[in-house]
Amino acid sequence: MSALDEPLKKLVGGASAKALADHLDLHTAGDLLHHYPRRYAERGELTRLDELVLDEHVTVMARIEESRVIPFQGRKGDRLDVVVTDGRSRLRLTFFNQARRVHELRPGRQGLFAGKVGVFNRVRQLTNPEYELMDEEDTGLAKEFAGRLIPVYPAAAKVPSWRISKAVDALLDTVDLDGLADPLPEPLRRERDLLPLGDALRRIHRPVNQAERISAQSRLKWDEAFVLQVALARRRADDRARPATPRRPRDGGLLDAFDARLPFTLTDGQRQVSAEIFADLAEEHPMHRLLQGEVGSGKTLVALRAMLAVVDSGGQAALLAPTEVLAQQHHRSILELMGDLAERGQLGGSELGTRVALLTGSMGVAARKRALLDLVTGEAGIAVGTHALIEDKVMFHGDNLGLVVVDEQHRFGVEQRDALRAKAARPPHLLVMTATPIPRTVAMTVFGDLETSVLDQLPAGRSPIATHVVPAVEKPNFLARAWERVREEAGKGHQAYVVCPRIGDEDDKKEKPPTGDDRRPPLAVLDTAETLRRGPLSGLRLEVLHGRMPPDAKDEVMRRFTAGQVDVLVATTVIEVGVNVPNATAMVIMDADRFGVSQLHQLRGRVGRGSAPGLCLLVSEMPEGSPARRRLDAVAATTDGFELSRIDLEQRREGDVLGQAQSGVRSSLRVLSVLDDEEVIAAAREEAARVVDADPELTDHPELAAALRSLVDEDRAEFLEKG
Repeated sequence: MSALDEPLKKLVGGASAKALADHLDLHTAGDLLHHYPRRYAERGELTRLDELVLDEHVTVMARIEESRVIPFQGRKGDRLDVVVTDGRSRLRLTFFNQARRVHELRPGRQGLFAGKVGVFNRVRQLTNPEYELMDEEDTGLAKEFAGRLIPVYPAAAKVPSWRISKAVDALLDTVDLDGLADPLPEPLRRERDLLPLGDALRRIHRPVNQAERISAQSRLKWDEAFVLQVALARRRADDRARPATPRRPRDGGLLDAFDARLPFTLTDGQRQVSAEIFADLAEEHPMHRLLQGEVGSGKTLVALRAMLAVVDSGGQAALLAPTEVLAQQHHRSILELMGDLAERGQLGGSELGTRVALLTGSMGVAARKRALLDLVTGEAGIAVGTHALIEDKVMFHGDNLGLVVVDEQHRFGVEQRDALRAKAARPPHLLVMTATPIPRTVAMTVFGDLETSVLDQLPAGRSPIATHVVPAVEKPNFLARAWERVREEAGKGHQAYVVCPRIGDEDDKKEKPPTGDDRRPPLAVLDTAETLRRGPLSGLRLEVLHGRMPPDAKDEVMRRFTAGQVDVLVATTVIEVGVNVPNATAMVIMDADRFGVSQLHQLRGRVGRGSAPGLCLLVSEMPEGSPARRRLDAVAATTDGFELSRIDLEQRREGDVLGQAQSGVRSSLRVLSVLDDEEVIAAAREEAARVVDADPELTDHPELAAALRSLVDEDRAEFLEKG
């Protein structure tokens, strides 16, 4: 057994090991040694308190400015309020019934304070935080870190940073770091001038200076990038080795008939991406391609042309959508685009055509049986559906499923995708679509097993979208003007969306909204709709749409809205992707600060889809200059989805990005930044391809093979082997 596999309870003591396991999911020496410091403080350097994020567990270095005991009125007990400062901002520390601490928490003293950031009466605070003072001669912490960088670890309420630090010290004293097996091949380390693994781990936890920290991080970034890229390179190699049926459109067939009937010209980008897809479909190994692009760039049309090419070749195609609303929208859009080409065997249907089956979980028995029959007999060349497509009862004609298109891939697990692909006798081709633009480095890291196509050109006829922030508290007249603008659009015969963060029905009242602070709960669809009906939008035809409505009711509302029979649709984010109503020109997003940057970009992509310009109003109560307002200002400043996706990623932990797409991956990125380390990621991809080409089974690289196994959850290790 490797030294890194040793259980912590043998190395750091039972109580510490239990706390690390229970609160941070750290069980072995390797787990703890790879739990790197989040940042480093220098002795005397105070933490920027104005950058603390609500609900995060933090460790800050600050100076005590004020300390006082406040007795409770009318009952026993007291509260100790301590105010600490970084010289610019303040943070309150609140201790209940701990007045004794006032003697050591004196003004002027400096220390580390750890707890969860909350807010009370609009003032940020830590409640009953743990602390270590470090400005007196007998303070162990001060002696330990004198003249050195102080590591600040990602911590938990019960395990502050300095406890983690002491556990790491115990490991560094007992584990033979110099004897560790190194996953990076020695020639690669020499060529790149990278530290051995043991030296890197020692320096990342106890750097004497910034130069040691930088050299350690450089080496450990390569570990993360290289091992992941080896995993992806092996998957690509495995896919290339599998046989697939080539799928080529035939001259004068269904695809040609479809193209001839299109009422518009394909963009250059759509032609280019289609050519890449058709070239892949013609190969004798499965296509694995990611199709990404701007909101409204025509990804669905490109995917449909690929499906028609497969039907032309005698196969069937399936489009997997994450929600019933989106599946029904795709089904309607495909029927409208194909016309009589989707009505083969029906009165007026084209003999060149096929049928398009819809399969969702809420369908009636008769409709479901008809769809299943059309698929198994081959009458339906295209299937559109939700998870219902994955069920065992769903069978394709002669196991002839030739193409699987997955929309909004991040909402599906790898197992769900592969369950659908397993319905074919030979591996089908795979096209993954995402409506969220992804920077190149993220695509290379998260979707590294897929070739990437990008649509960055909007079709002719799409109109610009103007986006403005509406400060509801600072300037209430702006909100009144927003509703006037909605009425004006309705007066011109156009339609509008109003989007709210939650539903607001009886079930909703059982939940405590996850606000992370003492603000009011997020605005709700049902409440907002009633307020608008009685007030600023009275007289307009207004309806609601949300995820708890019965599927038939949701579909009926969308049909009426698409047909222009509804002026204003008040909805949750069920309209985020796939909804295409060219006559909708305005969108008002309530509590816009409760949504992420990419989500706001997706939402506003629902307007401006016709010849009239679009308008998106972001309503927020957050003050100017706050992080939430800065996010909204960024969305209002650009419609470049790739730029916004970078902003979005910078504001959240990049490990979440990796975890969304790579089902089965145990660890998130710790030191590697998918935005800042493009050169490392690109170089690691090349090196990984070279190693895997020469040694596919990693027979000559046992240390690398072991690192690869530890990357993937043991229970789902077959994830990387699935095609």
